Amino acid sequence: MNKANGSEASCVNWTELLARVDNDRELLCDLLSIFKREFPEHLRALRNAVAGNDFALTVRVSHTLKGMLANMAVTKAADYASHLERLARAGDIASLSGAFDAFEKEVQGLLPEMETYMASRESKEDIVAGLESGADDYLVKPFDAEELKARLRTGERILHLEDRLVEACEQMRFKATHDPLTCLWNRGVIVDLMGRELTRSQREHGCTAVILGDLDHFKNVNDTHGHLVGDQVLSEVARRRLQSVRSYDFVGRYGGEEFLTLLNNCPPASALVRDEEIRKAIGTRPVQTDAGALRITMSLGVLRSCEWGRRPADELLREVDAALYAAKTAGRNCVMQAKPEGPRERVPTPQPAGERFR
Repeated sequence: MNKANGSEASCVNWTELLARVDNDRELLCDLLSIFKREFPEHLRALRNAVAGNDFALTVRVSHTLKGMLANMAVTKAADYASHLERLARAGDIASLSGAFDAFEKEVQGLLPEMETYMASRESKEDIVAGLESGADDYLVKPFDAEELKARLRTGERILHLEDRLVEACEQMRFKATHDPLTCLWNRGVIVDLMGRELTRSQREHGCTAVILGDLDHFKNVNDTHGHLVGDQVLSEVARRRLQSVRSYDFVGRYGGEEFLTLLNNCPPASALVRDEEIRKAIGTRPVQTDAGALRITMSLGVLRSCEWGRRPADELLREVDAALYAAKTAGRNCVMQAKPEGPRERVPTPQPAGERFR
C-alpha cells in the first residue's frame, strides 16, 4: 500500500497533513525534518520517565508528544500519548508500562515512513543535493524493479573494484616498506623507526636498545653453496630474529647480511641480556638448507640510548656499527657494547639464573 496516500497502513494521514500546509511539499519536508530531529529525544525522555515511575515528567513529556503527533496528523499515536498522560496523572503505575509499550509499538514505523516520503522528492535540485552530499546514486519513486536490480549490480561491481584497489594499495605499501626476501622492515623504514624510537625515549626518559648484527663468514656460504642457499639462511635468521624479540620491538634488514633490531622501552640492564639471547638464537642450532645443516653465527654491536643523551640517530648508527666491527675483530660470534667514553666492552655471557626481559 502507498503510505503517502493515507491508507490504513500509514501512521500519518498524508492527505490531511498536505492540506494543512496548502500542498507546499517543501514546507512539509522542513516540518518533517524538525519532527525527525526532536521526536527521538522526547521518546527517549518518556521511556526513562516511565521506567523510573516519574509521573510528573511522564505527564509533561507525553503531553508534548501528544501535541507534536497531532500537529503532524498522526492521530492514533496522539491518542496513545493522551492515554499515557491520563494514566500518569492518575498515578496508575500498574498500567503505565504496558501503555508505553503499546505507544512505542505504534510509533516504531513513524520515522521510516517520513524518511520514505522525504526521499520521494525527485526534483533535479534534490538529485544534485543528494549526490553532492555523498550519495553514489539516486533512485526516485515510483521505481522500476529491473532498474533497481541493474543499479544494485553496478554498485556491487564498484564495491568489488574498490576492494581490489584497496588490496593493491596494501600490497604496494608492503612492498615499499618490507624487504622482499625476509619480509622484515627494509632499511629506510627501520632507520626511520629508530629515529622515532630514540625521540620517544628521550621525551619519556626511557631507554631503547639498538642492536646491529652481521652474519659471520656469510660470503663463504654464498661462494660454497650458492646464493639460493644463502637466501635460505637469511630467511631463517630473520625468522629466528623475530622470534627472539617482543611483538612490539622492531627488526629490519639493514644491509646484505646485516640486521638492525630496536628494543623499545628496554631497561638498561636487560638490554645486554637480550642481546646475548639473540646471538644464541642464531648460533645454537644449525640452519637447515638444501645443502644440509649449516652452522651460522652472528656478531652484534649494541648501544643503549639512555647513555648517549640527545645525539642524532645517524651518529648512534655509526657508534653501534663500530661496536659491531669490534665484535668481528674480537673473534666473531660475540656481542660488543658501544660506550660514550672509553673502549667498547664485550658483553659477558649471562648465567641461566640471570634476569630475563620479555
